[in-house]
Amino acid sequence: MSRRIPKEIKEEILSKVQAGERVVDLAEQYAVSTKTIYAWLRQDSGEGVVSVLQYNKLKRENEELKRLIGELTLSMHLQKKST
Repeated sequence: MSRRIPKEIKEEILSKVQAGERVVDLAEQYAVSTKTIYAWLRQDSGEGVVSVLQYNKLKRENEELKRLIGELTLSMHLQKKST
């Protein structure tokens, strides 16, 4: 027997997935199957689940690159100061 998930909860779950939270964690937290969440993602995204997952991966990679640039900039600044 399936139960109806309120629209507000569905939107909350989807926004958390798009913010980078793991589907498996949200499925457990909200007692919804991962299959259901992935079906919602396919319905709500014209490009499908892959694009959401790719977006999250690119977002993480972008954050890592920003961190590395910050470290390199600081290192270069410190080197210039010491000379």
